[in-house]
Amino acid sequence: MDTEEFLLPRSRLANERLHAVIPGGAHTYAKGDDQYPENLAPVISHGRGAHVWDIDGNRYIEYGSGLRSVSLGHAHPRVLEAVRRELDRGSNFVRPSIVEVEAAERFLATVPTAEMVKFAKNGSDATTAAVRLARAATGRPRVALCADHPFFSVDDWFIGTTPMSAGIPAATTELTVAFPYGDLAATEELLTRYQGEVACLILEPAAHTEPPPGYLAGLRELADRHGCVLIFDEMITGFRWSEAGAQGLYGVVPDLSTFGKALGNGFAVSALAGRRDLMERGGLRHSGDRVFLLSTTHGAETHSLAAAMAVQTTYVEEGVTARLHALGERLAAGVREAAAGMGVGDHVVVRGRASNLVFATLDANRQPSQEYRTLFLRRLLAGGVLAPSFVVSSALDDADIDHTVDVVAQACAVYRKALDAADPTPWLAGRPVKPVFRRLA
Repeated sequence: MDTEEFLLPRSRLANERLHAVIPGGAHTYAKGDDQYPENLAPVISHGRGAHVWDIDGNRYIEYGSGLRSVSLGHAHPRVLEAVRRELDRGSNFVRPSIVEVEAAERFLATVPTAEMVKFAKNGSDATTAAVRLARAATGRPRVALCADHPFFSVDDWFIGTTPMSAGIPAATTELTVAFPYGDLAATEELLTRYQGEVACLILEPAAHTEPPPGYLAGLRELADRHGCVLIFDEMITGFRWSEAGAQGLYGVVPDLSTFGKALGNGFAVSALAGRRDLMERGGLRHSGDRVFLLSTTHGAETHSLAAAMAVQTTYVEEGVTARLHALGERLAAGVREAAAGMGVGDHVVVRGRASNLVFATLDANRQPSQEYRTLFLRRLLAGGVLAPSFVVSSALDDADIDHTVDVVAQACAVYRKALDAADPTPWLAGRPVKPVFRRLA
């Protein structure tokens, strides 16, 4: 389909309705229509497997489903069966449900590096609880986070460090310091500079690059030597790296870790897990000051916990992590070949672990370009590919990958024309897409 003919009239009207009643027009900034080419932000009707349909009737192959949360595909039958089984039995009670202990035991069997777990509904609650627990355990005020990882929490200790820091007191932000990924010497220098003040090191154990040899073990040693808590944010790496997350793959055990996204296959569930002596500070069987760890009305919703158990069973029994890697490797190879064939191999760049691929759109100087990203996304959408990233779900098949690669090749042909013209503007048909974190709308 030619992009000039690809119109989304119903989605465009629905986006206006969304902005009239919801700040930002979406419940996650990364889903905002500013992330898509002008007037080409589809509003979704429904999804099944690796496909979604918009309210204009267009079908797309979808990547990055639910911001990486729907890793088994939409409406996965095994997950839905577990959810339906609980729906008729009640979802929330005045005392714990037996489902809570079953879900906790299942999680700890899947992630054996942890000794206790507590569930919540979103990742921010879990990471903030980990930070609070680290501060309580160490008696220290500062949080050291990895500067190279884009998101940890909606809470002040993190958002205050971004360009969207409005409403956050400077005194709060000053307590958060940053260290670079992969650089043990710089991290040690930071810990020495704030000797006795840093409560925790928090990072994604891996992201778009593999950890350098010995890096995670070196962080473990630094944390031990400087008396701070090591926290792995496994929201993305959990299940996509291995069933037990990056800690299970790389063999380095954090003090605390947080899981979410893939854990519920789209249902709302996250987890804080870790060492018993730390986690129990939020419990009833210790003699120290109590920590208000996680206390959420909906954290133990039965059908979400049932979904999490079904996800874990499916991953283990069906080898889902291996399938995600195989699909991602096929996609990455195809995209790289298509880009190279159109002469833009240095400009459309696929990065990351095969189960968690992203792409970069670079200009003539090989610098990241929102304009070229816009051009690329327009062509993908017109070809029936909804891809803010190339993060795969296990519901994709070889035909989906092959079609995606064909559409990427068509997009790369236009990309080449724009590079040759030294100006992508004629191919944008509107304003460029925008970064999520920016000071002004």
